[in-house]
Amino acid sequence: QVHLVESGGGLVQPGGSLRLSCTASGINFRLHPMAWYRQAPGMQRELVANITSSSSTNYADSVRGRFTISRNNVRNTVYLEMNSLKPEDTAVYYCSTIRQSLTYWGRGTRVTVSS
Repeated sequence: QVHLVESGGGLVQPGGSLRLSCTASGINFRLHPMAWYRQAPGMQRELVANITSSSSTNYADSVRGRFTISRNNVRNTVYLEMNSLKPEDTAVYYCSTIRQSLTYWGRGTRVTVSS
């Protein structure tokens, strides 16, 4: 069974930084693409960044240049380094992967950007 567990969220001031982590189990991690999504209150879930098994990356326009996605295939973990955070980055951040055409989600970690 696939399990994704996010951590690292919290309250941060505008301009600050956070690093999110997502540890996966139940998959051969190095073979799978990973992604971070977020969902703000009253909004649809949106893609933030994704990383392929070969570590190619893709970012939403709203975070490009501020966020960095990376992976550690030894630790079965994907990271999201978030810098220059803005109030509009406030959301629950979810880790996701695809296995055998099914999408799996973690429970999310909340990020609040506020002074």
